[in-house]
Amino acid sequence: MTTQSSNRLDLDHSITRRKFIGTTALSSAALLSGGLTSLFRQSALATGGFDFVEATIPQLQAAMASGQLTSAQLTLGYISRIQSLNPTLHAVIEVNPNAIAIATQLDNERRHGHVRGPLHGIPLLVKDNIATNDNMQTTAGSLAIYGSQVPADAPLIQKLRAAGAIILGKANLGEWANFRDDEAETYPLAVGWSARGGSTNNAYDLSYTSWGSSSGSGAGAAANLCAAAVGTETDGSITGPSAVENIFGLKPTLGLISQDGIVPISHQQDTAGPMARSVTDVAILLGIMQSPQTDYTPLLQRGALQGKRIGRDVRFFDYSYYGSGIPGDELTVAFANNALSVMQSLGATIVDTDTGDVFAYNGDEFTALLYEFRAQIADYLATLTHTTMRTLADLIAFNNAHCTQEMPYYDQDVFLFAEQFVGYPNDPNYIAARTHATNTAQAGIDDALAAQNLDAIVAPHLTNSTGPAVAGYPNFSIPVGIRSSGRPAGMLMYSTAFHEAQLIAMAYDLEQALNARQQPQLLGAIQPIPNGGFCTGHQNHGQPHLPHGKIF
Repeated sequence: MTTQSSNRLDLDHSITRRKFIGTTALSSAALLSGGLTSLFRQSALATGGFDFVEATIPQLQAAMASGQLTSAQLTLGYISRIQSLNPTLHAVIEVNPNAIAIATQLDNERRHGHVRGPLHGIPLLVKDNIATNDNMQTTAGSLAIYGSQVPADAPLIQKLRAAGAIILGKANLGEWANFRDDEAETYPLAVGWSARGGSTNNAYDLSYTSWGSSSGSGAGAAANLCAAAVGTETDGSITGPSAVENIFGLKPTLGLISQDGIVPISHQQDTAGPMARSVTDVAILLGIMQSPQTDYTPLLQRGALQGKRIGRDVRFFDYSYYGSGIPGDELTVAFANNALSVMQSLGATIVDTDTGDVFAYNGDEFTALLYEFRAQIADYLATLTHTTMRTLADLIAFNNAHCTQEMPYYDQDVFLFAEQFVGYPNDPNYIAARTHATNTAQAGIDDALAAQNLDAIVAPHLTNSTGPAVAGYPNFSIPVGIRSSGRPAGMLMYSTAFHEAQLIAMAYDLEQALNARQQPQLLGAIQPIPNGGFCTGHQNHGQPHLPHGKIF
């Protein structure tokens, strides 16, 4: 374990009086010197010989139905992996202390012939900005609201529990969903950092980015620390971590899943969504979380791409236009082009298209988000008890008072900037910015679909999260390969509102042909994050400038 992670554990212990999980677990050195093979063997032993690693939800259900596996064994198996891998990955902020007891109860229900639903006995990680009214915290990674009490489970959590899911733990995230600072000082390393959880590391290459704020959900699902995970996205934070972690992540249409109980940036863009190792698991999770609930599983069959028309969003295939800016990521364009060739071989027609210039509206997007966040975070804080935090100004003051814990790597320029944007929802400048951004983004996608009679549009790894995010349209991040460096390559596929079913069907057809999913090997070495020096003569840098590829 690095000095940094040891300090992180001590800090968490002293401030939260809750011992961070995994302090006695395998060190990263042990893992990287061949310990992964023995870990996989341990995983099978924990579950009575059933190898749950990489198993899909239906496979796990079949094993439990046949008596090969119990939910308690499966839960213990995932906890064992968390204890082994989390000191390296920092994907999990906390494990549910009641997880095994809940699993045992669900096993008893199954033995008595009662199966609640398709997730009965299935352990999931959920991002730590989604309210769970249990013995776990909901903090958005921040110490500022540690110890606060949420009024209830978020509706999506209620739906998951009703379907039999076990909320195994809370996934780490970019603190406040990465809407606290532009992180220019540490980008792309600290985009998955929180004061409570430390810096989430990429399970494929520890020196690579974990990308957006759903970093823990991405790394947790990728490294088999859970059956599947739930993330949230405002712009890029489901699709981005999914791309860099070789998993499937679907940002659904705005409003398909209830936003209640999710720490907000903006109700005009925020949505939760499923992140998993297979399209099948994404389809099951989405169907349970959404309102009304829907069974997407009949769509999971070959042939969905036959006769479809797929748009190649040309300006994003020039990676310099709106790519991640991370050296080597331009190599992912070839993987997206290869996936398009495979789609063509499956009967699809590929057509060049253009959804418009993101730079025509992404400034207005940011302006609108600043207004929305300042007002909506206060509305959320008002629902909490056992906390003195009530406004954005309170959070700013807390961060200043706890600078060494909260601002070692980046500061709070976005918070400070947002505090100036008073007047939501009636300020004419706000209305103009939000209206222009949303209308332009929607028109870009809808006009492209209509002009060439397209079924979906694709773009490469870590490019066009912004168009679908601002439009409120679904965006599916799909793994399309592993680069020679060991870093994953993803591809985005998006369409107009409420076209999740079509995207799931086509993604399943591509998944079966490509077989791009591989287990992570924890290559490379963790890159130390430079201390930002913000706690000695702290200076505000002025207006923040966010990276092109959005990470919140």
